[in-house]
Amino acid sequence: MGPNPFIGVIYHWLGGLASASNFIPFRGIKRWSWEVYWIIQGVAAWLITPTLIASIFVPHVFTILGEAHRSGDASLMWPIIMGILWGVGGLTFGLAIRYLGLGLGYAIALGFCTAFGTLIPPIYDHQMMAILHERSGQVTVLGVLITLLAIAVSGAAGASKEREVTEEEKAETGERDFSFGKGLAVAVFAGIMSSFFAFGLRAGQPIHDITRKHLEAAHITDLWSNLPVLIVVLWGGFVTNFIWSAVLIVRNRSLGQFAGAPGVNPMGTAPVTGDTLVDFDPRDYLGRISGSVLLRNYIFAAMAGVIWYFQFFFYSMGETRMGKYNFASWTLHMASIILFANLWGIALKEWRGTSKRTRVLVACGLILLVTSSVVVGLGSYLKVKGM
Repeated sequence: MGPNPFIGVIYHWLGGLASASNFIPFRGIKRWSWEVYWIIQGVAAWLITPTLIASIFVPHVFTILGEAHRSGDASLMWPIIMGILWGVGGLTFGLAIRYLGLGLGYAIALGFCTAFGTLIPPIYDHQMMAILHERSGQVTVLGVLITLLAIAVSGAAGASKEREVTEEEKAETGERDFSFGKGLAVAVFAGIMSSFFAFGLRAGQPIHDITRKHLEAAHITDLWSNLPVLIVVLWGGFVTNFIWSAVLIVRNRSLGQFAGAPGVNPMGTAPVTGDTLVDFDPRDYLGRISGSVLLRNYIFAAMAGVIWYFQFFFYSMGETRMGKYNFASWTLHMASIILFANLWGIALKEWRGTSKRTRVLVACGLILLVTSSVVVGLGSYLKVKGM
């Protein structure tokens, strides 16, 4: 199959929906500390699901990775290193969500991730000047700039929200620790480090090429050729997250929570309102965690991980359809995540109590994000047409 940028945009939007939705199951987790449910979702997201999915769609996937390991041009080392660096961004990303809320946290953190992850690879490969001399390249870069403008508008909405919403209203929506200043600093760092995922995919291009040859020989679509690359990059991400989660488990003595010892929810999940007796179940909030609640915690944490993985499942499909300007896939992916995260933020009433001006800024940010996706898709389409 050849390039089809508009189909690619749809795949990226599906990936964005998956990424923006993966934090939702965390809201159902009760009395577990962050490090406990984070490592469980990590095992599901970075080890089990990518290996299982790749094994389903790519025959002999470990044979392919073994061939790559023996090839100097397709070394597994650099994708793993990029994954380790990306893992640092993933760790701090959760903290950005804690301080900024779902919609705004995604917008700012992924905004910086968008800029670095999209523009640096072609600059590093000395392709940017050639891109800017083509009409299609100019349109694509314009789409990237529109994305950055959308991020700035979303940031302005967040600053306005902090001035308008009371502490009580923030607590009701699970944003007990909302702080635009702290959140901005953490989101900048998280966004920069998270952009290393794009570099990991770039470093895994030789693995992609080996996989594509195997798929062509087996008369299977090349749509799945990035799935083995995801396995390797996510190995690196798991290393970082496992080490930090293990440190926190030891420091906070939270190992017993895996078997039902009570913990806390620092990200504000499963709030206890206490407004009525109906809201309070002593089996959930006193003593050890009941068996049914513990089981649901495992299910919700694993569900979050599986949903998270599918963002890159669809991303890998979308990238194969974007043609020469597949570097713009990162912009499309990030923009779609921010778009759907903002929609989730609206659905979860994170903007309740804000002024008309703030809500207009949110709407403008969403419109700009949709526009940027269309413009980037148009740029890639023009390239396919040789314009």
